[in-house]
Amino acid sequence: MQLIYLDHLSATPLHPQAKEAMIRHIETVFGNPVSDHRVGQRASQALDRARQQVAALIKADPGEIVFTSGGSEANNHALKGIAIGLREKGRRIITTNIEHKSILNALRTLRLLDYQVTSLDVAPHGLVDPAAVEKALTPDTILISVMLANNEIGTIEPIAEIAKIAKKKNIIFHTDAVDAVGVIPVDVKALGVNLLSLAANIFYGPPGVGALYVKKGTPLWPLIDGGMQENKRRAGTENLIGIVGLGAAAEAAVREMPERIPRLQAMRDRLRQGLLERIPEIVINGHPTLNLPHLLSVSFKYVEGESLMLMLDEEGVEVSTRSACASGSLRASHVLISTGLDFATAQGTLLFSFGRDNTDADVDKVLEVLPGIVQTLRDMSPLYKKGHGG
Repeated sequence: MQLIYLDHLSATPLHPQAKEAMIRHIETVFGNPVSDHRVGQRASQALDRARQQVAALIKADPGEIVFTSGGSEANNHALKGIAIGLREKGRRIITTNIEHKSILNALRTLRLLDYQVTSLDVAPHGLVDPAAVEKALTPDTILISVMLANNEIGTIEPIAEIAKIAKKKNIIFHTDAVDAVGVIPVDVKALGVNLLSLAANIFYGPPGVGALYVKKGTPLWPLIDGGMQENKRRAGTENLIGIVGLGAAAEAAVREMPERIPRLQAMRDRLRQGLLERIPEIVINGHPTLNLPHLLSVSFKYVEGESLMLMLDEEGVEVSTRSACASGSLRASHVLISTGLDFATAQGTLLFSFGRDNTDADVDKVLEVLPGIVQTLRDMSPLYKKGHGG
């Protein structure tokens, strides 16, 4: 059976360009970038090239890129690094109720250290209101953190508007852009942010490597102490092979995004329309227009998402019930609940995320098998039968 992979928010296959670059460097570059001899210099050159490639992806300066072990470390570094760096100025942080777990849990840790966190509600489609952000600011606010695109419903937030508010109040602004960078064009200067997180495995780079954009002059305290790597921002010998793969994937994303985006959007819209036509009583989550081009979150009433996912898996279709960071949890998605969805409906949610290798035939397969699966599960549900007089 040929598998249809529609879970690109959890992980993407390695881009051939990234794979080739990594293999080449495994075979030829093994030095430490901080060593002054020729072997070390070759490693340093590879590191510099990757930094330039990642910087070009988000329109940053290479010196503003700090390599990390992934998006979660980048988010933790942004929040905790600013909290420590500005601890004498204030201890209040503003965020939203729909952030990634690496943001929410990092803030939970900071609360234990006597930092105050204000978490804002969102509109039904998941949009953050810039006016609500401004209203929540206090004289001791040191940081605002709002994600660029949500990792469960795909809603793209008004980051540039919020950044203007932050700049006017002289407050540091961080955005978790892990699920946006490499998928849609991102320009840190146009956004106006001080800090931005990204991860390689979202745009066909290797897992376990990411980066934090740090605007020049941002008072960020190191999260990891040790040597002088990453311009004293992040100690420890760099994961050079992973970083080389990140750089190559970033370069490929710049080149391929103009073609990728309309293809992904067309498949997503084809699936959405087909599901609406074939399956009654479903909810399409996220903003109808301000949304990632490759993501579709659908809630199916009277059924459980885990059962849907497993039965689709038996048909050779790979999807997820929620973002990878929350997989394995029996709780309803905090994102969906925050948008106003009830618990029962939220539990019946599937997350489809398309990639560069998907085709319309993959969409047709889902539309062929999913209606029958939903009906089978609904026929077994006492809630469905009761609600329909059965």
